[in-house]
Amino acid sequence: MADTTSDAAIPTAVSHEEICELLDRLAVTPESNLIATLQDIQDHFGYLPAPALVELSRRIRIPLSRIYGVVTFYAQFYTHPRGRHTIRVCCGTACHVKGGGQVLEAIQRELGITNGESTTDLKFYLETVACLGTCFLAPVIMIDDQYYGNLTPTSVGTILRRFGAESE
Repeated sequence: MADTTSDAAIPTAVSHEEICELLDRLAVTPESNLIATLQDIQDHFGYLPAPALVELSRRIRIPLSRIYGVVTFYAQFYTHPRGRHTIRVCCGTACHVKGGGQVLEAIQRELGITNGESTTDLKFYLETVACLGTCFLAPVIMIDDQYYGNLTPTSVGTILRRFGAESE
């Protein structure tokens, strides 16, 4: 079974030099749009490293507490590294009735993670969602932009192996 992300699994800290190079390239000034800049930083690093937010605060002249207020308000921002592939498991009524719980359990067993966690190799991030809007495919998951429906616990393993997941 794979371990969940821990301090050992998180990539080494982003260097101050790399942060400054990115903010220079983005031409960050006090007039810069905070949300757009946060999106650019996250696109580059895959998440919002704390040292990048500190440097952003200095350059954009917005208190760090306000920046964190924005970051924690919007679900699109992540302050920790996440897996390269996001698996969304539908927990809506149709999926629940048709065995979605067993599908979720199979994913958790296969990857060794639970909701809100990434695998140690940062290949997968798992999250449950209220509805994926594809009840006709129940039970359904979404990996990145692709829907997979009419699932069984067995079919989940086959799908994950296509993405390079290995059972341990």
